[in-house]
Amino acid sequence: MIKIKTTLFLAIILASLNIHADEWFPSKYGADDTLGAINNLSAEGVLKAVSLIKTGKTYALGVETGPDSPAYPPRSYSMTILQLDDGTGTPLGTNKATGNDDLMNMWMGIGSQIDGLGHMGVNHVYYNGNHASDFVTPKGLTKLSTDKLPPIVSRGVLLDMAKLTGHDIMPAGMAFNAREIKQAAKAANITIRKGDVVLFHTGWLNVMESDKVKFMAGQPGLGVDGAKYLAELGVVAVGADTWALEVIPFEKAGEMFPVHPELLAKNGVYILENMDTRELAKDGATEFLFVLGQPRFVGSVQAVINPVAIR
Repeated sequence: MIKIKTTLFLAIILASLNIHADEWFPSKYGADDTLGAINNLSAEGVLKAVSLIKTGKTYALGVETGPDSPAYPPRSYSMTILQLDDGTGTPLGTNKATGNDDLMNMWMGIGSQIDGLGHMGVNHVYYNGNHASDFVTPKGLTKLSTDKLPPIVSRGVLLDMAKLTGHDIMPAGMAFNAREIKQAAKAANITIRKGDVVLFHTGWLNVMESDKVKFMAGQPGLGVDGAKYLAELGVVAVGADTWALEVIPFEKAGEMFPVHPELLAKNGVYILENMDTRELAKDGATEFLFVLGQPRFVGSVQAVINPVAIR
């Protein structure tokens, strides 16, 4: 009887402290860490990735970003050209210099982008147990912002999920998880390693060019089990040719974007969205040098990017 009462008492105490078996902080990279899986990058890994270059061919993985780019509401894009050089203004100096400038008014989370660790969390708690009240301000993040990230240079891996499933364009709602990821890696004759950047090709980006409403209404993508599997392998970032990486409609009714906090908050793995993988898939590329020097906008949650793959 005493043992039962003691066990019950401990259970009540643990529940009141909100301690769970799936506790995800402090991070395995340290209680004060702010970089997450980027800690798995190394100079040795860069050198190994460079050795993958055989042809010198480069691939722009970013899509064009403009006023017609489909984006999660209410995100939008607007550019204003200033100092219009229409051929009638007064040139500068004896050399008659002329020029233009541009003013951008846009959301960072539009087009091809990287999601930083301050983007999505669980009940207002973000990577490594950081509560929103401690680092989120109207003028920018004071922690976990993308401007603090070092360049991501590593081995890139492309898994052609469209080819694996026998589709040119995978249908919305089709998920891939650990089993399918293992099958795709085996088909590509590659092993996903710690420090890799993993990209998925689903063919969905082609929908953006033909039906932008359909493109944003759903998508094929990564499931929660697949996200956990990749995080366990120690990958630095996961991306796809879709606007949100994860499968939509979501796997479980009532959940909203469950893969995002699983990767970002719980595991410190970065998300790359709207990656143009078409040329890589067309060339049958499976591994390459991945290079990303993201813009350093102070306090930014996300950033528009154009990573480069080199084979």
